[in-house]
Amino acid sequence: MRAFAIIAAVAVSTMAIVLTAQAQQKEVSDSEYITQALSAAPKSLAKNAAVIRVGKDGSMRTLRFGKNGFMCLIVGTDKMCNDANAMEFIHAMMNHLPPPDKVGISYMLAGDDGASNTDPYATGKTGDNHWIVTGPHIMVFGAPSKTLGYTEAKDPDPKKPYMMWAGTPYEHAMIPVDPAELGKLGTGQSSVDTLLQSIGVQSKR
Repeated sequence: MRAFAIIAAVAVSTMAIVLTAQAQQKEVSDSEYITQALSAAPKSLAKNAAVIRVGKDGSMRTLRFGKNGFMCLIVGTDKMCNDANAMEFIHAMMNHLPPPDKVGISYMLAGDDGASNTDPYATGKTGDNHWIVTGPHIMVFGAPSKTLGYTEAKDPDPKKPYMMWAGTPYEHAMIPVDPAELGKLGTGQSSVDTLLQSIGVQSKR
């Protein structure tokens, strides 16, 4: 039930992103959408993840129910697989609300098409918004991510860990990863906790 509540809340939050990116995103079949969305996560995790399709009006439709608490979707052109805490964080950010004090994780193994590293609400690159494109990575949300010691530079090397939106309530860790190495993970919550612990984060879920 918690997952459905989060999906409903995030549906409104994602509308602005979706409408901005519609011109860049061609319509695909549900089958192709599922394949693309699941490419964001390690295969071991993706096989039990739910898949949510974001419509042109920002609505969300469940294409596949999951078993491991992760939800994979495409927002604009970016593919991501988020746990429930990450979905709550994204919802808070989009609605200018205080972020939850919970550790969340988001897989983006297909990389992204870029974002401002200083403005959470930027919808495109400008001359001064420090646009950055990051390859395969995970995002870690929550207060513990701020203790990892990663650079808070406005124009960091995207091949190394860094903090995105540093100095804002929505600061979070961006950690480049090797998809092949993550593919060795198991499918349960314990494997995610092991990953977080390996980078110095205690999940406290």
